[in-house]
Amino acid sequence: MKFVPYDKLSKKKKREADRARRGSWGALNPVTRRTDEAKVYKRSESKKIRFPEDGEADLFILLQNKVLLMGQ
Repeated sequence: MKFVPYDKLSKKKKREADRARRGSWGALNPVTRRTDEAKVYKRSESKKIRFPEDGEADLFILLQNKVLLMGQ
């Protein structure tokens, strides 16, 4: 097979050459991840609706009414 410089290869052949050179990450995922900080306020968690269990119903209603009154 005759050597052809990379610059002179066709687009299709360049893609094939690039794919052949690229390695596989295997089981390793290259995406950088970080854990959430424990002390930071999380707005999404505060918006979750919480439904009371049997014993907490009276306390829940009392607190809900108190919050509504404070908002006025």
